[in-house]
Amino acid sequence: MSLSTVQWWVRRAAGERLDRVDWEDHPTGCRPAVNRLAVETEELVLRLRRELKATSDLGEYGAVAIHRELLTQGPRVGPSVRTIGRVLERRGALDGRRRLRHPAPPPGWYLPAVAGRAAELDSFDIVAGLVIRGGTDVEVLNAISLHGGLAASWPRSEITAKTVVESLLEHWRTVGLPAYAQFDNDTRFQGTHTQPNSIGRVVRICLSLKIVPVFAPPRETGFQAAIENFNGRWQAKVWARFEHVSLAALQTQSAKFVAALRRRSAPRLEAAPPRRLFPADWILDLQRPLQGRMIFLRRTNDRGEVQLLGNTYLVAPTWVHRLVRAEVHLDAERIDFYTLRRRDPSAQPLLGTAPYAVPRKRFV
Repeated sequence: MSLSTVQWWVRRAAGERLDRVDWEDHPTGCRPAVNRLAVETEELVLRLRRELKATSDLGEYGAVAIHRELLTQGPRVGPSVRTIGRVLERRGALDGRRRLRHPAPPPGWYLPAVAGRAAELDSFDIVAGLVIRGGTDVEVLNAISLHGGLAASWPRSEITAKTVVESLLEHWRTVGLPAYAQFDNDTRFQGTHTQPNSIGRVVRICLSLKIVPVFAPPRETGFQAAIENFNGRWQAKVWARFEHVSLAALQTQSAKFVAALRRRSAPRLEAAPPRRLFPADWILDLQRPLQGRMIFLRRTNDRGEVQLLGNTYLVAPTWVHRLVRAEVHLDAERIDFYTLRRRDPSAQPLLGTAPYAVPRKRFV
């Protein structure tokens, strides 16, 4: 605690022991300012504005007109024109409207359990286009948890769906399983886009571990902010900071950065939602029947339709160019569509449902 806090306690104690001091003898909160305008005066200003707007022959009801009217009611000194203007602005009684700055929604607002800090979400993304001097291509799979800030990074010469699965299993065996795993719409995460109803190996691994895969909407900002921020930090603190002579040297430097970042994020990790233990009897089986839930965040077109898994679904003709959360329930064979609004993130009513069944075929 600061020195000023200790000094304030000493003054309040006045020589007494701290456990004998009556700490409730003073009102809580800050003292009102001595020059604060009385509530009755503010109400008088608002009432005069309404009266002048309705009855003034000149049609004037601004701060100057209200001040002039106050002077006609008596010789007492009233608020100045500038103060009256601030009262009108503070109470929203001006004709001109400024743009309202709504507060940002909580992290993970599009998933109620994550927004309420009852569940953790891991975000994954791939950084491509890096080349070590000499012609060695580098791609990096990065990961960051939303609440705990648990970071991970895997620089490789090539990132494929198989290497993504290997990295995810390695990571989750070490730190535990989250409730949600979020990706962009890269084919290495979601599966091929050339055929409808294609569900890739990364999604199948998540479903078999009872992790809900979440796919961010294409070309939308904000949903991938956490992982994009970590991508930028990794490139600034690891890639651009040093000259790497080989891929092994880059991997070593990246591991040092991730370890240091985890040490600094230790208090945040302790306050994060708990993670599940990796099941000891789990076996990799890509042919296992799909069970569980997948989530797609999408924006409707001008007809109120969304596209997911290579199919087009009508959500609502009145909900056009708006965000929706599509929950694919594989066991119940249906898709539920929920509204998403950043201005009111807690209200996510059900818009409609659609039937959906995964084709029974062998995964290749």
